[in-house]
Order: sequence, then C-alpha cells, then structure tokens
Amino acid sequence: MPQSTGTGTLDRAAADIHDADVFSDLLFGHLPRADQRQWARAYMRGLLFTQGRKSMRRLAESVSSSPTAWYSLQQFVSGSSWKWEPSRTELARWVERRASVRAWTVAFAVSPKRGGRSACVHRRFVPSTGRTVNCQLGTALFLSCPGANLPVDWRLYMPSEWGEEEALRRGARIPGDVMPQPLWKDSLDLVEKMLTVTSGPPAPVVADLSDTDDVGPAVARLEAMGCGFVVAVRPGTKLVAERRPDVQRLHPARPRETVHTADELLGSRHDRHHYTATVMGPEGVFRHVPVLSALFRLSGQRLYGTDRGVYRLFTQPVPEGRGTGLLWMTNLTHRRLDELLELALLHTSATNTVNCLDSRFELLDFAGRSFPGWHHHMTLASAAYAYARLAQPGELPVAPVRETHDYARTGV
Repeated sequence: MPQSTGTGTLDRAAADIHDADVFSDLLFGHLPRADQRQWARAYMRGLLFTQGRKSMRRLAESVSSSPTAWYSLQQFVSGSSWKWEPSRTELARWVERRASVRAWTVAFAVSPKRGGRSACVHRRFVPSTGRTVNCQLGTALFLSCPGANLPVDWRLYMPSEWGEEEALRRGARIPGDVMPQPLWKDSLDLVEKMLTVTSGPPAPVVADLSDTDDVGPAVARLEAMGCGFVVAVRPGTKLVAERRPDVQRLHPARPRETVHTADELLGSRHDRHHYTATVMGPEGVFRHVPVLSALFRLSGQRLYGTDRGVYRLFTQPVPEGRGTGLLWMTNLTHRRLDELLELALLHTSATNTVNCLDSRFELLDFAGRSFPGWHHHMTLASAAYAYARLAQPGELPVAPVRETHDYARTGV
C-alpha cells in the first residue's frame, strides 16, 4: 500500500486502492494460489482505475512496469482454471447486504465475434439491431435495486451445433457436462441458483421467456420454486380468458373455455381492461402510461403439474408503425398494475445496464476464446461494476498513485 505523502489526493488514491484490494480479496480469496489472488487484485484495479480503453495491455500497464505483465494478466483470465462460482456467490451476498433488492431480473448480452472458434459462438438474429450477427449470447441475473441493476451470475448460451463438435469443445475448453438447452432454461437455472445463495425470500423474477412457444413448463418450474414472476411471453401463447364478472353478467351465454392467443386476448374488448399506470421515469419524474390488461388461465396448464388458477396479462400499447410491445404474464395478480409495470420495466433497465457495463468495463469485448475465460471476464467485470455503484458514491477517482509490484514474475 502506498505511504501517505501528506497530499490529500494521494492519500485518497491510496485509500481507494486499498479498499478495492479488500473487496477483491473478499470475492477472490478462495483462489488456491497466492499469485492468482494477486492477479485478481491487479485486474480489479485495472478495471476500476484505468481511464479509456481497457485492453489487457493497458490494464497491465496501470498496475505494473513490467513489459510482460499483460501476458500474465491474460493467462489469469483466459488460461487459468480457477472456479468462478464462489466469487459470484460472495458478490451476490455482498450486494444483498448493501442494497434493497426489488427483483431478480434476467437479461441478455450479445457479444459480436469474428470467426467460429470462440466458445459457443453462433449466428443469431438480434431484434434490437434488426440484423443477424455472429456472436456469443450471455444470460445474466441482476439484483435489481432502486436506481441500479447489479449482475451477479451468468450463463453462456450453447447452440445445438456445439453439443457434439468435440474438436470445437476441446479448443474452447468446454466442460463435458455443459450441453445445449433452451434459452429459457438458462434463465431459470440462474434463478434456481440464486435461491441457494440469498439469505431472504425470493424476490419477484423478471425475465423474457418469449423464446419458447410453450411457456407452461417454465411457469410450472417457477411456481415449484415458490417464485412470484413477471415474464414476457410470445403473442401466440395459448390462453383461456378469465372473464370479468361484469362481462359475465352481460354475456352469460358466451362460452368460458374459448382458447385465445395472448395478442387476441388483449385485443378483445370484452376481456381486456384499460388502465393508466403511474411510474417513475429515468429522470425521476412520474409519468402516466396506458396499460392493457386481462386475466386468464393457461391452456392445458394441468399438463404442467400446476393448477394454480388465474394469471394476469398486460402490455403497454405501442403506436401504430412502431413495432409491438412485449406481452407480460404474472402470477402476482394481487399487485397493482403500477407495481407490475415497474417490475416489467426493470428488464429494459437491466438491458441498458449491459450497455453501461460494456462502455465502462468493456463487458462485451472479451478477446479470449475459452469457456472459462468468458466466465472469468464476466465475473470480474460484474464485480467491478457492483463495487463502482455501491462501494463509493459518484464517479470513481483516477488513482494517481500506482503500485508497481513485479506481477510478471509470477505464474497463473
């Protein structure tokens, strides 16, 4: 640790470095070798205090004067075999101790890639860009708090073509027990893992499950875990309207068991309900938002081992010509629509956090190809972001004092 020089700025910088090291030791103290723990501190310092582009060389230059430090740092992230799960567990518990968690929000991170050797790379249509790209697709679980979404766990989506390509799997160091599965299962695996980590009851789960034609198995699994949820579903999801009592009185002869699609149900003037929700906008100003809502039961829901009963479907109407809004399904039917819409909006907020993570910590610019390397990078970037948001107010200072430990002499 640098010694005080009597200059306030230098003292503050030294304290910032020390605090970041303490945080790093909390998350990465389980690493079996002293040099690995040392490189974890170095990487965290680099992410937190290096201005501008955070290439491996620039991160290394910020913590060491050795010309080969970047290679050892790269080996620590991409080539080493340290376990990331304990670090993520400690990160989640650290966030829970410091923030009021409103929801467990699941969102996706698309990392464009060149070539076909990086772990689980594939071609995929990305709705937000309207293009098909060569990419890796990560699924993140965020602890959503007032004003912040903190990613604490990740899954790397594996497309079917990576399931049996042994040469590709070996080259990317993919464990034998990691196999392709639907994207919604990655999301629910993260939720199930969080249940074993949290010290309290589960928070409402917010997720986009519109990648699946049949949301029934996902709903059954969420309810078996005891989770309240707000999840996006496909417009073609099959539903049975739970008719409003006033409509039932006016139209008693209308059959109750007519199957609709989700978009048909919200388009039915008999079954939908218009509502104006009041939510807080990104600038902290309340705004009024129109919402369409309807009660329903899942078609064939007994097949999934659940006969829970009534769910709510809701959406924000989108002006004609501006695409379609997500349709949200929830089992939190006792909650006000204002609350439900605020939960749904956390998905957009978490997606924006991915962009923030990328611009500040270059989340999506990992240059390595290995499966462990991807997970190491996501863990370290998530930890740096959480520390920046919760450990200190405002922007992180630029540390003018640099410790020049000769990290390059140690292995990874």
